[in-house]
Amino acid sequence: MDAIIVFFGQYFGYILIGLLALFFFKKRFVFLALQMLAAAVLSRGIITEAIRFFFPQDRPFVENGIAPLIEHAASSSFPSGHASLFFALGTVLYFYNKKAGILFLLASAAIGIARVAASLHWPIDIVAGAAIGIASGWIVVKLSRKFKH
Repeated sequence: MDAIIVFFGQYFGYILIGLLALFFFKKRFVFLALQMLAAAVLSRGIITEAIRFFFPQDRPFVENGIAPLIEHAASSSFPSGHASLFFALGTVLYFYNKKAGILFLLASAAIGIARVAASLHWPIDIVAGAAIGIASGWIVVKLSRKFKH
């Protein structure tokens, strides 16, 4: 069971990014790639980092004095950067292809659940990260579509 948690919590995200990258070599997906990049920067690079700076929260393994399944620095856990990133990408993808977007969002949830099981995050970290990611993806798509037309 630990191997499954480690796979989803640490490595599965790389597979998802790799799958997305395969499509970005086609010219028709350039705008989608730019939207995903903008949503990722907004959710993970700006909002998540600002919240972590002003409202630091110990990770479960720090607070409980246990070793996590996945090695990690004792940095702030709230909100989850993985959740904000992958839910932002999944939300943007959803606007282009609902089926692929739903699958990506489910995969994002699996990553979040694994990171809770690995003692890297509290459940609220994942929920907050998902909300930030979904909101960021939605905002980027809506704003970029206004500027595209």
